[in-house]
Amino acid sequence: MMDERSLTTLPAGLPVPVDDGAAAHLTGALLPHVALRATDGSDVDLAAVPGTVVVFAYPRTGRPGEPSLVDDWDAIPGARGCTPHTSAFRDLHAEFGALGARVFGLSTQDYAYQREMVERLHVPFPVLSDAALELTRVLRLPTFEVAGQTLLKRIAWIARDGAIERVFYPVFPPDRNAADVLAALRA
Repeated sequence: MMDERSLTTLPAGLPVPVDDGAAAHLTGALLPHVALRATDGSDVDLAAVPGTVVVFAYPRTGRPGEPSLVDDWDAIPGARGCTPHTSAFRDLHAEFGALGARVFGLSTQDYAYQREMVERLHVPFPVLSDAALELTRVLRLPTFEVAGQTLLKRIAWIARDGAIERVFYPVFPPDRNAADVLAALRA
């Protein structure tokens, strides 16, 4: 069973994901017009959001008191750390906003699951559900299969006016990604 502490801290010795080239096509790509359900109740079409957009995608967040999806979750490179990843973007949210960037989380988890996480962690930005894999398929986002579920590999990108300018992949450690993206926006 996961407790809140095990969800928010990263254990030592996690396997580091390698760049498998699965995101090489994304820099310069136009975001497709796909409406995704957001945790604020709206539908968000990332292609239609003007200005600077930061998207970070993760496999799946855990819940306190519930077991991991599979017993060897920590052995999957890049799988562990979704809560620290999200929390880091939450903690730097005001700094992203000061730079004019809108932040969105993204996973293939359903709306209700994401909504619980946003409330529990006090996430101030929308998290988008791609449970139907629409955006994932059109953009050919990197994925992996676990326990019969298609999950996103951890990735982040900066887009301006619907075009992806910079991609962060693979992301490791996940709790440092928000600071890396923020530094890139400031540069």
